[in-house]
Amino acid sequence: MEMIEAKATAPFTVAEQLRNGLRRLGKAVVVITAWDGERRWAMTATAVSELSMDPPSLLVCVNKGASLYAPLIARANFCVNILRADQLAVSQACSGAVKGEARFANGRWGSGACGTPHLRDAQASFFCEHETYIEYGTHAVVIGAVKEVECSGEVDPLIYLDGGYARAMRLS
Repeated sequence: MEMIEAKATAPFTVAEQLRNGLRRLGKAVVVITAWDGERRWAMTATAVSELSMDPPSLLVCVNKGASLYAPLIARANFCVNILRADQLAVSQACSGAVKGEARFANGRWGSGACGTPHLRDAQASFFCEHETYIEYGTHAVVIGAVKEVECSGEVDPLIYLDGGYARAMRLS
């Protein structure tokens, strides 16, 4: 009987296990925007969450290497725009495919009362006043007080799941 030798493989690191596990967590795709008084900023993200209803607040997690990091830690107000399923081009442009002002070439953009850019036909746009931030590992967790919310159209968000884009399907 011939023995088959098993290849030794290194065990996954906890970070690799985390990444693999999170691929199973579908998240709405958003574009976080900000205005620093001189220029507009935009970045695609999924690391966004509601924080509290009293006071109404959201948190966004931004990598320290992202262009949006500097204006956010400098206390720029920001807007979280939940993308519709047909706004894939907006997501791709704001995820690094293009830089700077060119990220605003796709979509219909407007400005809030304080100058913060927002996507006019997003599923929802949450206008946030910068409250505070903490740095943790590779990211900053930025907390914003929600000052206004605009919603439009039917509920049909763009979803990021298992490393790709998807569309939600209601089961009940």
